[in-house]
Amino acid sequence: MASTYVTSQGDAWDLMAYDLYGDEKYMRYLIEANWPLLDVLIFPSGVKINVPDIPEDADEDRPFWRDGDAGDEPPTEEKLYE
Repeated sequence: MASTYVTSQGDAWDLMAYDLYGDEKYMRYLIEANWPLLDVLIFPSGVKINVPDIPEDADEDRPFWRDGDAGDEPPTEEKLYE
């Protein structure tokens, strides 16, 4: 369930993502849900931040260029040099 977070002095996107989701790699979702605040690097206290739910199928470790690949296996040496 999406919620809100009120910043403390010195909060930053990665710190909020770590505190809220357990990993700073999810800061992308915070930024997308609060696009008008994109240019803020260090927040003052009292700013309301929308906190979206992380999609269950979010695989942040998978590089974007691998999206849509049939398999997750790395290419063989023969395929690399074809």
